[in-house]
Amino acid sequence: MKELEERINKDGRVLGKDVLKVDSFLNHQIDPVLMEKMGEEFYNHFKDANVTKILTVESSGIAPAVMTGLQFQVPVVFARKHKSVTLKDDLYTSEVYSFTKKTSNHISISKKYLSSDDNVLIIDDFLANGQAVNGLNEIVDAAGANIAGIGIVIEKSFQKGRQLIDKEKIPVYSLARIKAFEDGHVVFGKEDE
Repeated sequence: MKELEERINKDGRVLGKDVLKVDSFLNHQIDPVLMEKMGEEFYNHFKDANVTKILTVESSGIAPAVMTGLQFQVPVVFARKHKSVTLKDDLYTSEVYSFTKKTSNHISISKKYLSSDDNVLIIDDFLANGQAVNGLNEIVDAAGANIAGIGIVIEKSFQKGRQLIDKEKIPVYSLARIKAFEDGHVVFGKEDE
């Protein structure tokens, strides 16, 4: 998605050799116009997949997931990272390690919001090492639901996440694929290009 790549070049900041900070438009401050365009792009790509639910992890995946759900006119369910008094029983859970935060989280979804009748589109903000997507896949499997596809806002194709998903033969569509970070700049494309 050209507009997203341009925004990453304009406002994204490369930190170290594997972190991209995009908090000015994606995961702290949110640009709703850009999110709406992302939702349209995911819809156009997966519109024939008979999607019944959009699934993501809190919190950075929620904005693009909601905009995608709006396009599909289907509910959006997000996995919670922290238990609460209102979400403690009858849960699908998985453990997810965050490389940027250096912590593990148990993500949870109430069983009443995901069933074997669902055809799920997973939406997430980043694909790097594949931990969040893998955790969501485990939850979908536990529910007996089907994964229609995975939509990623920003993929770091130089990390192993995409390879893990490709082994599962799940359709993946990334709006921006990053091949490398070079001298503080983003190089777009697939790693093998």
